[in-house]
Amino acid sequence: MKYQHSDAMEDFFASDLLRHSSITFSFKRFCGGLALPSVLCLTLLSLPMEESAAAEHRIEMAAEQLEDGVLAYRMVEHQVDKVNITSRYSKQATVPGPTIVLTEGDKVRLTIRNGISMSPDQQVSVHVHGVHYNILSDGSLKIINKIDNEGAYPDHGGHFYTYIWDVAPGTAGTWPYHDHNFETHNGAEDRGLYGAVIVNPASGTVTASNGSSISSIPVAGIRKDYVLYLSDDAFWGMEIDGATRQQTPLGANPLLSATSGDNVRFHLIAMGTYLNRFQLEGYQWVDPGTARLIGSKDIGPLENHAFTIKALGSANYMNANFSRKLMGMKGSFIVTNAVPH
Repeated sequence: MKYQHSDAMEDFFASDLLRHSSITFSFKRFCGGLALPSVLCLTLLSLPMEESAAAEHRIEMAAEQLEDGVLAYRMVEHQVDKVNITSRYSKQATVPGPTIVLTEGDKVRLTIRNGISMSPDQQVSVHVHGVHYNILSDGSLKIINKIDNEGAYPDHGGHFYTYIWDVAPGTAGTWPYHDHNFETHNGAEDRGLYGAVIVNPASGTVTASNGSSISSIPVAGIRKDYVLYLSDDAFWGMEIDGATRQQTPLGANPLLSATSGDNVRFHLIAMGTYLNRFQLEGYQWVDPGTARLIGSKDIGPLENHAFTIKALGSANYMNANFSRKLMGMKGSFIVTNAVPH
């Protein structure tokens, strides 16, 4: 098997790495560098891999060019344990890109294809935060990773690149992914090539606030997920319906809607270059990792913040950082049949 890009996609995961010939060779060389006996090295290689009942994801995405030079990711296919769930995503490339929902313990094989024909000598990649991966799945250029250029050239003849992710215990949270290779080693996230990965906890529960108290609720009980990206001058949104899992791109400074009493989850990812201060007027939520209720949160570039609340009344959300506020970074959260609070 060939771990890097090739003309045939392979079916293996990060748990297979020590059985993979090139990785095994590197591991043996590593053992030699530590002067470990060959018998001990072989013993380490032969240890049984931990088995998991977690889901296996086969994902294929494409990077494409939209109008006015905007670039975007499109979900081509997503299978979970061989069940096709591609219908949950938009059929077109979108900004922001598809939100990939996982659970701690899952394994992912994601293949990127490059459909941006305007730059035939430029790679497109997927660099992800939060989850675990081998250096060959960093999605960056050789100048950064010192190993290889880990992206796909334009799709003329089947060129692509495949990444392997371990969604290990402890990776629960909301994480960005973005291009790291197009035109520069910083990539083209500023031109639209970005999206999010939601990793739900293996426990199947999250902490939520009903305005005055904190409780634990099942992930399955969340009626809507709002994924909001904070750029330098606007929010960009993606909504996920909790019942159908259907994803809907919402555009800039979107109107968010909910029904009174529903549990909804906000996912905030700062994709710009400024410090942000997120506020949802009249609401308090749990600061992750604490038992403290907060009414605002400072979020720096590429930082993330997620929280779950019970929808009790309509409110405005905003970036209360002074300069960002002047730019009009503000939207509405409309709760129907709302109870005043």
